[in-house]
Amino acid sequence: MRLADVIDVFIAGDWGNESPSEETPNAVYCVRGADIVPISIGEFGDIPLRYVSDKSFEEKTLRAGDMIVEKSGGSPTQSTGRVSYVSEALITEKGAVVCTNFCVAFRVKTGWNPYFVYQYWNHIYNNNIFFNFEGKTSGLKNLQLDNALKAIEIPDYTLEQQNRIAETLLKIEQKVLLNRAINHNLEAMAKQLYDYWFVQFDFPDENGKPYKSSGGKMVWNEKLKREIPKNWHSDNICLIADILSGGTPSKRINEYWNYGHIPFFGPTDYNGSMFQLQTVDKITESGLQHCSSSLFEENTIIITARGSIGKLVIVGTPMAMNQSCYALKSKNEEYEYLYFLTIQLIESLKTKGSGSVFKSIIASDIENTMLCVANKGIISLFCDKVSPIMRQIKKNTQEMIHLTKQRDELLPLLMNGQVSVNYDLADD
Repeated sequence: MRLADVIDVFIAGDWGNESPSEETPNAVYCVRGADIVPISIGEFGDIPLRYVSDKSFEEKTLRAGDMIVEKSGGSPTQSTGRVSYVSEALITEKGAVVCTNFCVAFRVKTGWNPYFVYQYWNHIYNNNIFFNFEGKTSGLKNLQLDNALKAIEIPDYTLEQQNRIAETLLKIEQKVLLNRAINHNLEAMAKQLYDYWFVQFDFPDENGKPYKSSGGKMVWNEKLKREIPKNWHSDNICLIADILSGGTPSKRINEYWNYGHIPFFGPTDYNGSMFQLQTVDKITESGLQHCSSSLFEENTIIITARGSIGKLVIVGTPMAMNQSCYALKSKNEEYEYLYFLTIQLIESLKTKGSGSVFKSIIASDIENTMLCVANKGIISLFCDKVSPIMRQIKKNTQEMIHLTKQRDELLPLLMNGQVSVNYDLADD
């Protein structure tokens, strides 16, 4: 069979309007290509809210089990054809969901398990099959979807076989999502401690009591226009970190990209994880030598400055980055405090830009933003407290990557009968 044989109906996209009107009164969340990766890991927060007509709302609202395919976009190492699964969780959290015009959604026929088809599509995509079905229009790559669907094969499994395979893969997926939920809770714990110490100023005094609540001395700071603890500083983040920039090697020179092994970070790689351990694009040693980005060490903080603005990640493995980002490298290797201080920096920049569109961050924005910076002893104590939490978050993230790799490698083995699952053991 071919992929075309399993599809019951296509649902076109609609970008709608930013605000409601008489013609477009219906609120929907519109899935873009940029949302495909976050949705796959259970992150729905950045899907934009749009407004569509009654006709579009009736005809284009998606339901659980539908799939969204990216028709335009991609990069030299990433083809079009990425797919997103519309889960019950997505519908429960967002309600009405459509896809953008650069995507198209489809629904499978009766007798096909949609989650099985979704995972099989991912298997095809990960094997770079969709590169064979791309054309270019004005520099933008477009998926020749009809040709792909008519050409790409899919085994004619019974629904029972599909269900067993889907159930096995779903169990791995659920473990990945559980790890992510644990990481969110761990990060919230570390953030709560940071706020208690560095926002409320109730860090331990010399007697181990909460500083401000126990009457610790506070002094007026003219730069910040508020009181801060004695011996703390009003300065920009450069007091404790160096600002570093990125750059992209020419995409017209193949030796900079082909068979690259150095992760190359851009804003679209952000997926909600605290630690960034892998990227879609990779460059070669030659590519690194011919761009203005350094190879950033582990525990460097990256800020996305254009595109998805103000997102933060901690470098979990050495990587380079493009010019749409800045990096902050702690001068004392105390990245834990720097990470949360950078969150305060972004919040301050957003507050200052509240009267206008927050379109980008430039180096002078970072350098001209005054922050309350703690003294060295309190910073070190905080880092000692939260470093086990941060290490566990990184460990969980590594496990998620391994599980995802295992899931992707397991699908073809399950499909051709090379492996089977002992469900008695699995249930234990």
